[in-house]
Amino acid sequence: MSTDEVKKEEPTIGRLVADAQRDVSSLVSNEIKLAKSELKVSVKAGGIGAALFGVAAFLLLLSLIIFSIFIAFLINWNGDGLDLHWAFLIVFFIYVIIAGILALIGLKKVKKVKGPERAIHHAQETKTALKNR
Repeated sequence: MSTDEVKKEEPTIGRLVADAQRDVSSLVSNEIKLAKSELKVSVKAGGIGAALFGVAAFLLLLSLIIFSIFIAFLINWNGDGLDLHWAFLIVFFIYVIIAGILALIGLKKVKKVKGPERAIHHAQETKTALKNR
């Protein structure tokens, strides 16, 4: 083998550095893609939880006006049942209980939101591997 053949087969330092930069850039790009895909799943769960909170609040507002009056007058039964002030108080407590249940369901959904755990783990492994070299 001649010296010219050896030089053609061995990469230069500049080429090695360029290859390393390209590989690190590709690795970081892939880590970002992984983080984005994991966040999409968590955002969806968080969105469902937030939507349930919104629906609970909206329904509570609408139903308190009309349905509360209906139930209170139903409990009063034209004066043969409880007095109106007690009837309205009972209706109020029923709606507070319903709102509490919906809020707990929404809280469970929001707690399912997670960070991009796999992407963080891979990034830490990459950082450790690059430091050790």
